[in-house]
Amino acid sequence: MESKKNPESDVSRNASIYFAVGLALMMFITYNTINYKTYDKSLIDIGKLDLDADLDEEIPLIDQIKPPPPPPPPPAAPEVIEIVEDEEEIEETVIESTETDQEEEIEIEDIEIEEVYEDVEVPFSVIENVPEYPGCEKGSNTEKRKCMSAKIAKFVQRKFNTDLAGDLGLSGKQRISVIFKINKNGDVTGVRSRAPHPRLEKEAARVINMLPKMKPGRQRGKAVIVPYSLPITFQVQD
Repeated sequence: MESKKNPESDVSRNASIYFAVGLALMMFITYNTINYKTYDKSLIDIGKLDLDADLDEEIPLIDQIKPPPPPPPPPAAPEVIEIVEDEEEIEETVIESTETDQEEEIEIEDIEIEEVYEDVEVPFSVIENVPEYPGCEKGSNTEKRKCMSAKIAKFVQRKFNTDLAGDLGLSGKQRISVIFKINKNGDVTGVRSRAPHPRLEKEAARVINMLPKMKPGRQRGKAVIVPYSLPITFQVQD
């Protein structure tokens, strides 16, 4: 009896192929299922990218290292030195020892001390011993001072030409200031005068330079320079 089924519709003939394909598919699904991993989405922070944060990076300062200076050039080669024979004999100086002990006596030669006297000026009002005008040698220091002032005033009154002011056309009271010094020898020096007219100044200087030699003033027993000021006042008669 002949079979009525179509031989192409027989499923059993390809059963081995289907089994192999199904087995491979099941193994693939099983492998992926075992290796499948899941993650908690709350732990994943997907924020925005801040590009400015990268730009604010601090750049460390780097000190510039200067190269060391070049070494100095080598010294120039010396010139050719000519060797000269030294024929002169040099005497050696023997230095004696200057060390002494406490028992050795040292002789000191006499030392001469020269006194240096400076040109000291002492005012007439405070000097210990005032200059002595001729005729004023007696009395105390105060009496000698008054005597000298009176003698100089009388001398100027006798020698001064008071008619000179009238010849110059001056009138009224005339005042002349005179300053001079009595040096350590008793001579009058450094006469200076101030008056309304140069002719009067010269006349006052002429009279003061005529003063006689005096005994110099002394301070602490030594002759000193004594400055003296003298006002001259007179009335011109019209």
